[in-house]
Amino acid sequence: MLPDRRRLAQTILITSLAGALVTLGAVLLLDRPISQWSHAHLHGMQAFLWLTRIAEPAAPLALGGACGLAVAWLCGWQPGRGGRVLLALCLATLLALGIKEELKYAIGRTWPETWTNGNPSWIGNGVFAMEPFHGGAGWASFPSGHTSVVAAPMGVLWFACPRWRLACVLPVFLVAIGLLGADYHWLSDIIGGSLVGMASAVGALAAVETERR
Repeated sequence: MLPDRRRLAQTILITSLAGALVTLGAVLLLDRPISQWSHAHLHGMQAFLWLTRIAEPAAPLALGGACGLAVAWLCGWQPGRGGRVLLALCLATLLALGIKEELKYAIGRTWPETWTNGNPSWIGNGVFAMEPFHGGAGWASFPSGHTSVVAAPMGVLWFACPRWRLACVLPVFLVAIGLLGADYHWLSDIIGGSLVGMASAVGALAAVETERR
């Protein structure tokens, strides 16, 4: 399911470096202007809120799918290629869930808007900060969890089913538009979430391929 390992390693390295630079550029140049524009022109529009909900079924589906596959394996099921892809979809999503939570705590970034318990925010009181290991819901903006959990399974399909690549991009794009339009996340949060999702996809596919051997 994965391309040549050497070429894949080169691609991952280049993508990671480029992603880090793009994320940094967004933090420095784009995050605050986009947030202010979104708040001024799009605030409260339901269409953007609906788009963010595309990602919500990912976690429960992945957990249910993983449990179902585990039961099937205990009953003697031996996965073929389709079964391994399904397993990778579940593993990638669950892996992204864990990684994004740890990164949120480690980075401690404040949100664009105030959503819960008077959390500090750029729109609310001009706060634009990162306080590593602060903890708490008000310091958990980076990376975007919504983007992470939708990019992870789509990343698996990107590698495993090349003919579906355009369809794989669409859910991630729609969720990103929803998050920006609703001012739920900074642009850099979304870029970071996409990188988490893709890394989780590669890790899950590599684990499934290794297990097959």
